[in-house]
Amino acid sequence: MKKTFAAAVIAAFLPAISHAATLNFPSDAPVASITIPDNWGPKETETGIDATSDDDAIYISIDVAGSETTDKVVEDAVAFLEKNGVKIDASTQKESSEKLNGMDMTNLDWSGSDNDGDVSVGLSFLSPKAGKLLVITYWGTKGMQEQHGAELQAIITSLKAAE
Repeated sequence: MKKTFAAAVIAAFLPAISHAATLNFPSDAPVASITIPDNWGPKETETGIDATSDDDAIYISIDVAGSETTDKVVEDAVAFLEKNGVKIDASTQKESSEKLNGMDMTNLDWSGSDNDGDVSVGLSFLSPKAGKLLVITYWGTKGMQEQHGAELQAIITSLKAAE
């Protein structure tokens, strides 16, 4: 009995094993793929994919835009953040560039707040193929987002152009 109880207590404190699947999006004509843990609840949206960490500390979406829809996709991302109570402090904007799996990526990052406190917000742009742009929207609770650093890094580095 004691061994069973001890095993149950130990099992309760072991980190959960998280399964993940590689998702191609949009599903009808994929331009990119990404691997997101199942416990983040990834789902296909009208324009891409979104997911939220199981503790609601991190929200990420990747939307596909064509040259004629880029402005609309960015406007929709900003509107989504505003609708969810996110206020961006424009004076904190930082811009950076990097390469991700052979694609040039531009990042815009800000500090801000939402109904729960301080947040980090980011928009990133990269092109998986000519005429297509991926717009990544990131929203994370400061103080909690660090707990997801490894998962988030794995998610972002898994983003690739579809073959």
